[in-house]
Amino acid sequence: MDAARWAEPAAVRPGRTGLGLALACHPGPVAAVTALACALALGAGHGPGRLALVGAAVLAGQLSVGWCNDAFDAGRDARAGRRGKPAADGTVAVSAVWTAAAVALALCAVLSLACGGRAGAVHLAAVGAAWLYNVRLKATVLSWLPYAVGFGALPAVVTLALPVAVWPRWWALAAGALLGVAAHLGDTLADIPQDRAAGIRGLPHRLGSAGTRLLLPVPLVAATAVLVLGPPGPAGAGGAAALVLACGAASAGGLLGRWWRKGALAGAVVVAAADVALLLARGAVSI
Repeated sequence: MDAARWAEPAAVRPGRTGLGLALACHPGPVAAVTALACALALGAGHGPGRLALVGAAVLAGQLSVGWCNDAFDAGRDARAGRRGKPAADGTVAVSAVWTAAAVALALCAVLSLACGGRAGAVHLAAVGAAWLYNVRLKATVLSWLPYAVGFGALPAVVTLALPVAVWPRWWALAAGALLGVAAHLGDTLADIPQDRAAGIRGLPHRLGSAGTRLLLPVPLVAATAVLVLGPPGPAGAGGAAALVLACGAASAGGLLGRWWRKGALAGAVVVAAADVALLLARGAVSI
């Protein structure tokens, strides 16, 4: 019988709780989503104080999601022998990660509602979807759905937090949701073998590495197309260039992914950055 199958999180190493919590929150995605929310808030016309409030609410929500993810998966990560997982390798106690997640979630609720009732409700629904992903949907064919909900909700959180709350234009919501699906596929792609060993069977794991690489360009290009063709009026040379860039970067990333583990994700990041710039240029989240 394989002993690793029954492994549990390693014994906690004293004095490393702070480091463990910092690593367990998934700092890369936390920083990226918070920066995106702040960019959208700035583009929507929020002043410094309101921008800081929106950014703090999103940051707290993302911290809660990241810590929940590592705490919930600690046993499964230990059984699969996954490295770089602080709650599984003994860098920090699982109970400490759960406590941090709960505190961050409570702070997120306070900050979100301080942005306004409707903005707070939308943001808390998005954070709730992310928690549902962690504890249930991550290992199902619906693993993409919380990402679509979370990213699609960001423009609404920003515009509903304005002094005069308004809903964002439809193409901002649609592009956000499509970028969320792409983020799920790209972020998961490099870890599909490890995730499968841990018993996870989300959509990318069912498609396999080759299938996920083939699917990834679809939501990326679709998001760009929505941003270029959704607003009234002609797309212009800039819109056409954005579509060409999206097609080229997404396709190149998929091809590079056969030899470079992070190739498809790199292509996705290029397209996502271009889409954010296009979103701000189009004024899709402004009044």
